Amino acid sequence: MPVIDHYWQTESGWAMLANSVGIEHLPIKAGSPTMPAVGHHLEVVDGDGNPLPRGEKGLLVEHGPLAPGMLQTIWGDDNRYLNSYWRHFKDQQLYLTGDYAIQDADGYFWMLGRSDEVINVSGHRLGTREIEEVLSSHPAAAEVSVIGVKDELRGEVPLVVAVLKQHIAPADEDNVAQEMKEMVRQRIGAIATPNNIHFVNMLPKTRSGKIMRRVMRAVYQGDEIGDLSTIEEDATVDMVREAIDAMRSQL
Repeated sequence: MPVIDHYWQTESGWAMLANSVGIEHLPIKAGSPTMPAVGHHLEVVDGDGNPLPRGEKGLLVEHGPLAPGMLQTIWGDDNRYLNSYWRHFKDQQLYLTGDYAIQDADGYFWMLGRSDEVINVSGHRLGTREIEEVLSSHPAAAEVSVIGVKDELRGEVPLVVAVLKQHIAPADEDNVAQEMKEMVRQRIGAIATPNNIHFVNMLPKTRSGKIMRRVMRAVYQGDEIGDLSTIEEDATVDMVREAIDAMRSQL
C-alpha cells in the first residue's frame, strides 16, 4: 500500500499539510506531507518573517485567519497564547508552528524538525530530522535519533544514537557506521557528517513513544539528566550511557 504522509499539530486538530486524496490526489513524494490542506495558508520564512525562495530552509508559519478547529487561545491566559504563537516576528502577524521546513521547486513541503532542534555547525544551520532521514534509509537501521551537542571548535556537532536491525552482527557495526557517515556526506554535505555514531539496543522514550533527546544530550555532555517520570524504561538511559562511554574509551 502507498504511504501517504501528512503534517499536523495538537494545536491544529487536523492535517495542515496533506495529500488530499478524494479532492485531488497529487503525486507522492516519499517523506513529504505534500501541500497545505484546504483552509490553510502555510509558508517558509526567515527569522524576520520574510518569505524565503523555494529550496531555502526556514521557519514554517501559518497566515491568519486560522482554519476551523485550530487552537484559538489558552484557557484563562490569552496573553500567553499570543506570545507563544503570534508575537515571534516583530512587524508581522504570523502563526509560528515552531517547526523548521523547506519548500521545493514543485511546492511540496519537507519537514526538517523542531526549530529548537536545529543545530548550528560552524555557522551552518542543520535540521536534525534531515540527517535522521538520511541515516534511517540505511538498510541496517531500525531507528535513529540525531541531537546537537556542544563542541568547542564548531559550536555544535550532530551526535547520532541508533538502533540496528536484529540480524546485524556487532562485528559489522564499524562498517555500518562508516557507510552511514558517507551517506550523510554525499546527500547533505561534509558539514553535516557526524563524528560518532553510537549503537544501542533501545532509545530512551516517554510512555507515549517520543524519543527523549534531552536525556541523550545530558548523558553525552555530563549534564543533569532531570526528571525521568515519563520515561518508558529506565534501563534505556543506562544503555545510552554505556554506548557513549564505550565510544569515548576508544577515542
